[in-house]
Amino acid sequence: MIAVYGKTFNLNIAAPIREMFEYLDKKKMKYTVEKGFFELIKSDIKINSSVAVFDDFDQVKKETEVVFSIGGDGTILDSVVMVKESEIPIFGINFGRLGFLASVGKDQIHAAVDAVEKGQYLIDKRSLIELQCNKPLFKDNFALNDMTIQRRDQSSMITVNAYQNGELLNTYWADGLIVSTPTGSTGYSLSCGGPIIYPTSGNFVITPVAPHNLSVRPMVVSDEVVLSFEVTGRGDSFLCTLDSRFRSIDSSYQLAVKKAAFGANIVRLTDQNFITALRTKLNWGTDQRN
Repeated sequence: MIAVYGKTFNLNIAAPIREMFEYLDKKKMKYTVEKGFFELIKSDIKINSSVAVFDDFDQVKKETEVVFSIGGDGTILDSVVMVKESEIPIFGINFGRLGFLASVGKDQIHAAVDAVEKGQYLIDKRSLIELQCNKPLFKDNFALNDMTIQRRDQSSMITVNAYQNGELLNTYWADGLIVSTPTGSTGYSLSCGGPIIYPTSGNFVITPVAPHNLSVRPMVVSDEVVLSFEVTGRGDSFLCTLDSRFRSIDSSYQLAVKKAAFGANIVRLTDQNFITALRTKLNWGTDQRN
């Protein structure tokens, strides 16, 4: 069974979504739709009246072979939180813009459905980052892309003492600090000057945001270590994020990150890979000379 999940909907994407459901029905494939997404689309897209709707993924995870994540990379991040430890594969159907993780375009919907029907797809195992804290912070304490510590909008820069396995690694005076997985290395970290890391490399990238010391540069460390942080600043509060989720913290919060005990399984078609994504999404290797 396919579990269909999405966050947003507008009439510009109604036609390809309608086409997807019609093709699933034509193939007589069993599917279920997340309740929130169903409520968004039901008035504009006719769906088989017998389709099951779920509001808790635990209700359907035993029967689910793959999750269709309808949207962009942000929807995949939410799908990872929905799937949790079950590690059920997530197939990103890109209705967003860049779509680095959601690699299948809306013109490839038939190919995606056919691939699931025939079992002819590949799975990339992606590591997750787990956040630990001395106080309750996030309900789901893991992320696919990154964990960040940031100053609030109008406050001055912050000071972050970073430790690796309990030993002082560096003190960062900056607007913030990013700890990204290899998957997250092509996201916020990259925009702040961090390196691109191959998905299976087994690393974390520590990237400062606008560091006060210009000699401080992004650093790659093994994901077998535990990184811990103490944050101070002139302001009374700061931001801590896990992917697109955020919480307000203060200097009494002690944070630590490590590699999560489980991962995320991201589906791709057999003719797609990470290097292809770099070329098509980031114009990797594009030059007037070639």
